[in-house]
This record gives sequence, C-alpha cells and structure tokens, in this order.
Amino acid sequence: MKRWLPLALVLALLAAIAWLALRGDTPPAAGTAVAAAGGASPRGPQFFGQVASQGAAPLPGERARQRQLLVDNFTLTDTTYCSYREGSMYPAGSQPMSRNPDQVYPNQPVVETNPMRGDDRSANPNILLQTSQSRVFLAAGESVAFSLRAVEPNGATVPLVVTRALAAGIVSVGGRPTTQVPLAFADDGSGADAAAGDGAFGGVLTPAQTGLASFHGTIRTEVRYTAGGKNGVVIFDVIYSPRVPAVWAGPPREAMENGSLTFILRADVRQPGRYIVTGRIDDARGRPYALATFNEVLGPGPNDIKLSVFGKLMIDGGAVLPLTLRDVDGYLLKENTDPDRELMPRLEGPVLTSRKRTLEGVSDAEWDSEERRRHLTEFARDRKSAAEELAKFDPSQPLPASACGPVK
Repeated sequence: MKRWLPLALVLALLAAIAWLALRGDTPPAAGTAVAAAGGASPRGPQFFGQVASQGAAPLPGERARQRQLLVDNFTLTDTTYCSYREGSMYPAGSQPMSRNPDQVYPNQPVVETNPMRGDDRSANPNILLQTSQSRVFLAAGESVAFSLRAVEPNGATVPLVVTRALAAGIVSVGGRPTTQVPLAFADDGSGADAAAGDGAFGGVLTPAQTGLASFHGTIRTEVRYTAGGKNGVVIFDVIYSPRVPAVWAGPPREAMENGSLTFILRADVRQPGRYIVTGRIDDARGRPYALATFNEVLGPGPNDIKLSVFGKLMIDGGAVLPLTLRDVDGYLLKENTDPDRELMPRLEGPVLTSRKRTLEGVSDAEWDSEERRRHLTEFARDRKSAAEELAKFDPSQPLPASACGPVK
C-alpha cells in the first residue's frame, strides 16, 4: 500500500497543473515569489498596450487664436499678391491720372491762405494773408510771379502796403552770400498784378535778368509788409536751374508701338545723363486720362523721348479718342547733389493731338516684364503656402475669400 502513495501524489500534482493551465494562470517562478514577498503589487492580465504620452489638447480659446493667426497670415499674403498684380498691370511709365492727382495741372499757381505772421513767427488769426506763386521750379530764362493780399476772416480786404521785397540765393553754412535782388510789388494792374486797386500786390522775378543769373539752387524772396497796422513777413521759394541741359528740336509725332499709343518728342541733348520727362494726356472729352513718364539715359545729340499711353490702360479706362498730350516738363537728374536736377524748357498747354480715332489695334494685355513675373511668382508662392497651412489646421472651414480670385 505504501508503494502506491508516491504514484498517487504524482497523479495529484499533474491534475493540479492541468487545472491551473485551464484557468490561464502559470505557476509563479521563484523570482516572482521573492518579489511578491518583497511587497510588489501583483499584476493581472494585460488587455491594453501602454498609451503614448501626448501634450494637453489646446483649449478652445487657444485654438481660435491659432486659427486667427493663420487667417491673418493668409489675408496678408493675399493682399500683397493682389495689390501688386493690380498695381503693376500697367508699366510705371504709363499710369492712370487718378493715381497721380498732384500731377494733373503742374503749371497752375500755388495758392495758399494762412494767418498773418510777423518776424517772431507768431500768427495773427484776425488777418489772413492770401498768397500765390506761378511756379516752384524755374528753368533758365523763365519768370515767376508772386502776389499777396490781406483779408479778414469774413473776406473783407485789409489795406496792405509792401515795404520791402528782396530775393537771394540760399547757400550752405559758410558759403558766400549771393546778390540780393530787390523786387517791385504793385497793385496797378500791370505785370503780375491782375487788377488794379483790388488790394492784391504782384511782383515778378526773372533770375536770368538779375545778379542771380548763374545761381543754381533755391532762391528765396522775402516780402515785408504792413496790414491792419501790423508788420508782417512772407517767404516765397523757387528752385532755379540756370543751365539748359537739353532743348526740344523738331515737331512731335505719334506712333502705335506694341499695341500702345506713343507720342514721340525730339530733343537735342547738350549734357548726357538720365532724363526724366513727364507729359499729361487728356481724352477727347478733356478728361485728364493718363500720366506718361520717360526715364532713360540719353547720350549727346538728337534723341527721341517717348511718352506712351499703354494699350490696356486705354481700354480699361474707356478712353475717348483722340488723345492730347499737354504740359510736358523734363529735367536732367543730378544724383547725390543739391539741387538734384537741371531743367529743360517746359512745353505748356497742348503739344500734340493724336490722329488715331479708334481703339483698333490697341492691346488689352497686361504689362509683362521679368521683374513682374518674378515678383508675382514669389507672392503667389507665399499665398499658396499660407492657404495650405490654414487648410491643414482647420480642414472643416473654407478659406477666406481672396481679393483677386482663387488660390492656385
């Protein structure tokens, strides 16, 4: 009987192992038993893998701020692209007059009304001084007219007497003073005075006929007067160019070039260099339509100066032909000097009216150049990148509307 006992124990042990296997448990290893004895917490079956560590989700307000930054960036890049595209649609030398309102009538007098001022520059609001000067830039041989009148705030004329008027060139500190030229102001209806006895006094300065004939720079005319029993002073400045760098030579003409109307002026250049020439173009209704600018380096001798009205500008603005070129002025640019220009004789009033009467042959293509293509490519790339970043951050929302069409 005793010899069967070991066999029974072996069978019982095998049965226990089989029962544990059916439960899914495994007998603890010796090391595990030691660890448990040391106080480690027992672990059950692992149904889920370890969760990767993630940053805290942004709060709703923070996410909204992040999206707004992306929206602002897209709006900025879109505005940059669209503004440049529209602004560079026409070449720099042919622009709508609406973009240059200060250039419409360059030969109109400069008229101002300011409180009367004395030597101490203090203002007297009870007396207003009305002043005018016919031009600011003065070429060799040209004259400038000045006038002044004192009035009350209600418009009533205040008796005025000019006591002294002197013109002199402004020189740098330490420079030799120029000749002082006295000017005569009168209210007798002659010279620069339009009407006698109206309280307005006029005077004329022609530097070429004075001791300032060779002066190049700003000529300041200081006029002292009395009005309403008070002493006052007013200053007129003109920029004078005593030397003519180029003169007009021959009649103007017109031509169609690359779908644009071009006015061609002939100039005899005495001093080579970079010339800036500007002309105003009116349409058949007398509407100031375009500003044409020439900006090129000219050599000595005969040269053509071309002032063009870009084809697309003619079409977009609904130009009524014929077009008239008027009020042309130009100068030789003198870089890194003061004054920075030598003036050509101006062409006042109408210069040439085109023979062309229709828009046939006029191109409606946008201006094209290597520089424009390069900038448009760069700005379009920035805009597309900003759009992609915004779409990736919030794909559920459409992009903000573009100022000039969808992003490509």
